[in-house]
Amino acid sequence: MHEISIIQSILDIAFEQSQSQGANQIHQLNLRVGTISGVVPEALRFAFASCVQGTIAANAKLEIEWIKAICYCPQCHAEFTPRDWVYICPRCDRLSHEIRQGRELQLVSLEVS
Repeated sequence: MHEISIIQSILDIAFEQSQSQGANQIHQLNLRVGTISGVVPEALRFAFASCVQGTIAANAKLEIEWIKAICYCPQCHAEFTPRDWVYICPRCDRLSHEIRQGRELQLVSLEVS
């Protein structure tokens, strides 16, 4: 389950930022996660609950904004949301290799005190 290492990396950033701001408690972490980032939502929440125990984020809330995948077809210049893991343009039925969004994995903001 790679979500544990993902959450630990996010928490490392959050702890560093909290310390630099003189905060001693993290109340909320806000993430943006793409639907094709390879992250499993339930596993991410489980990893978060496990990793925050005994830290300044022990009572923090994890908010996740899920970002849908959008591909671009260079043949017909259309943006589209893929139906599955094969990115075929619904307008011209050509395979697309250009993913414009959906792979995000970002710590957007923190609420601290």
